[in-house]
Amino acid sequence: MTILVHLLSCLLGLGSWVAINGVWVELPLLVPHAPEGWELPSYLTLLIQFANIGPLVVTLIHRFQPGYLREASVIFVLLGVGVLACLLLAFLWQRTSWVGGSQRSTALLGLIFCLSLVDCTSSVTFLPYMTRLRPDYLTSYFVGEGLSGLMPALLALGQGVGVVACVPTNTSETNGTQVSGNATALYLSARFPVWGFFLFLAGMMATSLLAFTILNKMPMEQCQGHNAETVGNRQHPTDSESWGKGVEQRPMMGGKECVVKTSKPWKGLGKYSWGEVMFIFLVLAWVNGLTNAVLPAVQSYSCMPYGTQIYHLAAALAAMANPLACGISMFLPNRSLVTMGTITAIGTACACYIMSTAVLSPCPPLLQSPAGGAIAVLGWVLFVGILSYVKVIIGIILRDEGHSALVWCGAVVQLGSMVGALTMFPLINVYNIFHSGDPCNQKCPP
Repeated sequence: MTILVHLLSCLLGLGSWVAINGVWVELPLLVPHAPEGWELPSYLTLLIQFANIGPLVVTLIHRFQPGYLREASVIFVLLGVGVLACLLLAFLWQRTSWVGGSQRSTALLGLIFCLSLVDCTSSVTFLPYMTRLRPDYLTSYFVGEGLSGLMPALLALGQGVGVVACVPTNTSETNGTQVSGNATALYLSARFPVWGFFLFLAGMMATSLLAFTILNKMPMEQCQGHNAETVGNRQHPTDSESWGKGVEQRPMMGGKECVVKTSKPWKGLGKYSWGEVMFIFLVLAWVNGLTNAVLPAVQSYSCMPYGTQIYHLAAALAAMANPLACGISMFLPNRSLVTMGTITAIGTACACYIMSTAVLSPCPPLLQSPAGGAIAVLGWVLFVGILSYVKVIIGIILRDEGHSALVWCGAVVQLGSMVGALTMFPLINVYNIFHSGDPCNQKCPP
């Protein structure tokens, strides 16, 4: 039974971010066919930030109407919407409509927003629900959350992106010799189509929904561990059980109650000075701004000039670097601020190289050399892996400071991501700082 609960907890974690992670690794196949073209990733980063209205609404309802929302009901709705949105994406992702005098991928963008709403809101619903279970089951949940990035990346690697064929659009004959004019890029099919990938995402979301249904129906006592004590169906606990001030009652499966000690308010003191606390949060905002908004918004500009194969490898391998970095942190935990600052500087250097290739698009460095594409992929993998490790370091530091520090951590993460997205969107879509290219007609200096 314990193994089954671990498995179900893992599958619930899988459904937390698998949809949006899947969309990110599928972008190399979406970008060439979308009217937005290379600007599509910037729209995605902005939609994810707008989707944070979901967790905000849930948090406000819990604050002003306690008990109005049942976590289990909200999770059922979220996973159901995720399954439906993935199914609709499989059949509607190429549908466009005219908006403001230009064609837009309204179905694709609208459904991606729904998936973003599901995944963002999962952060404030899935984890609170898991507090009903024993603490060791939370580890299985986080394993599933890591798989939500790994599994779509592995599937994308197996899918491939096909190749680009340049088909002449017009030819003329001079002295019996055919002279080709401009060529049109023809993107050949991958090993299986985009709609098949979205159906696979729908299947993973449906699996998570089924796992949660079983988990929620299991009438067993799971709330046991070092940070909680199980109290029977008694309404008047004794003084020795420390009820009242300093504890919080939570409903639990099986008609029991789980009594969890609450943390003291965080005052920002302890082993770190205020200057060190400010440094930690500035690094946190900087790292999340880069990884969640700034660089993802320009990934197409930094990779597409080298070809769709390079873009595909960069997106998939970078997605795999995140859970790999988190796994390494389990064996090499670190709380040193000097180490954190050094690693952040190295990751920022990788980000600067990636940004330089995006700014120089469609003629980035080493365009005609195989080394150019290899460095681009390596840069993305190192960038995501290194800064993901920095996030884990900060998480370990703030976890030791208590619950309130982690609340501030979440706020700073969202603030950094929002500032990054709101900065990059006008630069890409309004001021046109970045330029797309033509794989068949682009001429760059040697």
